[in-house]
Amino acid sequence: MASVNEIAVGRRTHSNLRWWIGGLLFASTVINYLDRQTLSVLAPYLKNDYHWNNEQFALIVIAFRIAYSIGQTVSGRLIDRAGTRKGLTITVFWYSVASILTSMAVGLRSFALFRFLLGAGESANWPAATKAVSEWFPKRERGWAVALFDSGSSIGGAIAPLLVIGLYKYFGGWRPAFIIIGTLGFFWLIAWRLLYHPPETHPKISESERQMIIADKLEQQSAEIETGPRRSWSELLKLRRTWAVIAARTTTDPVWFFITDWFAIYLVTKGINPEQGLLAFWIPFAAADLGNFFGGGMSSWLIGRGWPVVRARKAVVVFGGLGMALLIPTVLTSNLFALAALFAVSTFAYAAFSTMALVLPSDLFRSDSVATVSGMSGTGAGVGTIVSTYLIGYVSDHYSFAPILITASVIPLVGMTLVLLLVKEEPIHRLRRLQT
Repeated sequence: MASVNEIAVGRRTHSNLRWWIGGLLFASTVINYLDRQTLSVLAPYLKNDYHWNNEQFALIVIAFRIAYSIGQTVSGRLIDRAGTRKGLTITVFWYSVASILTSMAVGLRSFALFRFLLGAGESANWPAATKAVSEWFPKRERGWAVALFDSGSSIGGAIAPLLVIGLYKYFGGWRPAFIIIGTLGFFWLIAWRLLYHPPETHPKISESERQMIIADKLEQQSAEIETGPRRSWSELLKLRRTWAVIAARTTTDPVWFFITDWFAIYLVTKGINPEQGLLAFWIPFAAADLGNFFGGGMSSWLIGRGWPVVRARKAVVVFGGLGMALLIPTVLTSNLFALAALFAVSTFAYAAFSTMALVLPSDLFRSDSVATVSGMSGTGAGVGTIVSTYLIGYVSDHYSFAPILITASVIPLVGMTLVLLLVKEEPIHRLRRLQT
């Protein structure tokens, strides 16, 4: 409800405006994944049209990952300098254009080029969204806010098969799918430019919400004053907690990207064609969406029960690491719904783990380093995904997907262990120890 002063000056405000901002971040992530998943959903058709094997398809995926991994660190630093509003405007415009241009591809090299451009543009979404959360949400709500925007990846992944295959069947070819889906970002940009401003200067925020956000920021900034100036990249890389955040994403994101990039191809190896796969393709992605909110909600609930922030995050990390091990039984079945169920448990656990990996930078670092550290972790995830993508292409062509699934079940346990060992305490609340 608007305050008396706000009514007096005729300023119309919106209650809980921060959740509208969270909704915009969610929508950008949905569109991001629709653009990204268009190729993955069309992969069985494109492989047939262009006579690619898995190793050749992997080269196209790797082109995206190289740009994406480099771009996360670079864009993270740029967003810390340029600001969230301008940063996301540039990145969404960039990757929307790149998606449309993919319709002009004529072979392996041109597909790789356009995917490289797409990866460069999409790389800023997560650092920028993480920074927006740190700007708009108090610490007690950040787990929920990150869960909200990150759930866009699973919703986008779930919608993509229905939308992309529907467009493919309707137009009788793959090129219109890239064009139509690529235009969605431009509609989002209109809403973003109209709605997003920092909470301190936003014309539509209620005074009570503004004061709540500012009070939380002042508490954090008072802690940051004692830590000295903003740390450089080299200084951040000397911190154990930086490597914990990097390890969390480097050991889990490649598993998620294996599912998003290869699930349709994997189902074909099990004798399930893309049309049949539509019956259950969406299930792992829907499970990931639920996992996002479970992870964010559970950690917020534990914090509300009096748990220290980092301890609450770690509890969810343990659940996620153990849950992802359930990819191993998939090697024993070719039943579509059994496969979907096992992948769903794993993606649910992954999403809970991932939500913690995304929120940790805002828990552990100064506000002017959040996007930088988030970008570093994205680069680590990108490097891990590049290596794993090449190995997936090679191993699946020369052996099978079984070794890949077993490895994907074990690696997240390493990330879980590193988070537990390297994050010892909550730096923002133990100021004196930040200096050591």
